[in-house]
Amino acid sequence: MKRLTVAAWTAGLALTATLARAETMRCGSWVVSPDTTVEDLLKKCGPPTTKQITREDVRARGAAGSFKVGESVTEKWIYDRGSLSFTMVVTIIDGEVKSIEAQH
Repeated sequence: MKRLTVAAWTAGLALTATLARAETMRCGSWVVSPDTTVEDLLKKCGPPTTKQITREDVRARGAAGSFKVGESVTEKWIYDRGSLSFTMVVTIIDGEVKSIEAQH
Protein backbone atom coordinates (compact mmCIF):
# COMPACT_ATOMS: atom_id res chain seq x y z
CA MET A 1 0.00 0.00 0.00
CA LYS A 2 2.89 2.38 0.77
CA ARG A 3 4.29 1.88 -2.73
CA LEU A 4 0.98 2.90 -4.28
CA THR A 5 0.87 6.04 -2.14
CA VAL A 6 4.46 7.00 -3.08
CA ALA A 7 3.74 6.30 -6.77
CA ALA A 8 0.59 8.42 -6.68
CA TRP A 9 2.41 11.25 -4.89
CA THR A 10 5.28 11.12 -7.41
CA ALA A 11 2.85 11.18 -10.35
CA GLY A 12 1.00 14.13 -8.82
CA LEU A 13 4.25 16.01 -8.27
CA ALA A 14 5.32 15.41 -11.88
CA LEU A 15 1.94 16.62 -13.14
CA THR A 16 2.14 19.74 -10.98
CA ALA A 17 5.63 20.53 -12.29
CA THR A 18 4.43 20.09 -15.86
CA LEU A 19 1.44 22.38 -15.32
CA ALA A 20 3.61 25.06 -13.71
CA ARG A 21 5.83 25.22 -16.79
CA ALA A 22 3.00 25.19 -19.31
CA GLU A 23 0.83 27.88 -17.78
CA THR A 24 -1.70 29.81 -19.83
CA MET A 25 -2.91 33.38 -19.65
CA ARG A 26 -6.36 34.75 -20.41
CA CYS A 27 -6.66 37.99 -22.37
CA GLY A 28 -10.35 38.86 -22.58
CA SER A 29 -12.01 35.88 -24.22
CA TRP A 30 -8.69 34.56 -25.56
CA VAL A 31 -6.38 32.05 -23.92
CA VAL A 32 -2.70 32.19 -24.82
CA SER A 33 -0.15 29.47 -24.14
CA PRO A 34 3.52 28.80 -24.93
CA ASP A 35 2.29 27.48 -28.32
CA THR A 36 1.00 30.97 -29.21
CA THR A 37 3.07 32.99 -31.69
CA VAL A 38 4.38 36.41 -30.72
CA GLU A 39 2.15 37.92 -33.42
CA ASP A 40 -0.96 36.25 -31.94
CA LEU A 41 0.10 37.24 -28.41
CA LEU A 42 0.19 40.89 -29.48
CA LYS A 43 -3.18 40.59 -31.26
CA LYS A 44 -4.88 38.91 -28.31
CA CYS A 45 -3.24 40.66 -25.34
CA GLY A 46 -1.82 43.86 -26.79
CA PRO A 47 1.60 45.22 -25.91
CA PRO A 48 3.06 44.34 -22.51
CA THR A 49 3.17 46.83 -19.65
CA THR A 50 6.98 46.57 -19.65
CA LYS A 51 9.68 44.65 -21.53
CA GLN A 52 13.11 43.48 -20.43
CA ILE A 53 15.48 42.47 -23.23
CA THR A 54 18.83 40.70 -22.85
CA ARG A 55 21.23 39.64 -25.58
CA GLU A 56 23.84 36.92 -25.30
CA ASP A 57 26.50 35.84 -27.72
CA VAL A 58 26.18 32.34 -29.11
CA ARG A 59 29.66 30.88 -29.29
CA ALA A 60 31.24 27.83 -30.89
CA ARG A 61 34.51 26.17 -30.11
CA GLY A 62 37.09 25.78 -32.86
CA ALA A 63 40.75 24.86 -33.18
CA ALA A 64 41.81 28.42 -32.35
CA GLY A 65 39.43 28.75 -29.38
CA SER A 66 35.85 29.95 -29.13
CA PHE A 67 34.29 32.43 -31.51
CA LYS A 68 30.95 34.20 -31.87
CA VAL A 69 28.54 32.56 -34.30
CA GLY A 70 25.41 34.55 -33.49
CA GLU A 71 23.30 36.18 -30.84
CA SER A 72 20.38 34.98 -28.72
CA VAL A 73 17.73 37.48 -27.62
CA THR A 74 15.62 36.82 -24.52
CA GLU A 75 12.64 39.06 -23.85
CA LYS A 76 10.55 39.14 -20.68
CA TRP A 77 7.17 40.71 -21.39
CA ILE A 78 5.40 41.73 -18.20
CA TYR A 79 1.62 42.10 -18.27
CA ASP A 80 0.37 43.95 -15.17
CA ARG A 81 -3.33 43.05 -15.15
CA GLY A 82 -4.44 45.04 -12.14
CA SER A 83 -4.88 44.37 -8.45
CA LEU A 84 -7.38 41.52 -8.92
CA SER A 85 -5.12 39.39 -11.15
CA PHE A 86 -1.57 38.10 -11.01
CA THR A 87 1.07 39.86 -13.05
CA MET A 88 2.00 37.56 -15.94
CA VAL A 89 5.53 37.18 -17.30
CA VAL A 90 5.91 35.87 -20.85
CA THR A 91 9.41 34.71 -21.80
CA ILE A 92 10.26 34.96 -25.50
CA ILE A 93 13.55 33.54 -26.74
CA ASP A 94 14.67 34.31 -30.29
CA GLY A 95 11.14 35.26 -31.33
CA GLU A 96 9.31 32.24 -29.85
CA VAL A 97 7.13 32.18 -26.74
CA LYS A 98 8.82 29.75 -24.34
CA SER A 99 6.89 30.17 -21.09
CA ILE A 100 4.07 32.03 -19.38
CA GLU A 101 4.28 32.36 -15.60
CA ALA A 102 2.22 34.06 -12.94
CA GLN A 103 4.28 36.37 -10.76
CA HIS A 104 2.94 36.03 -7.23
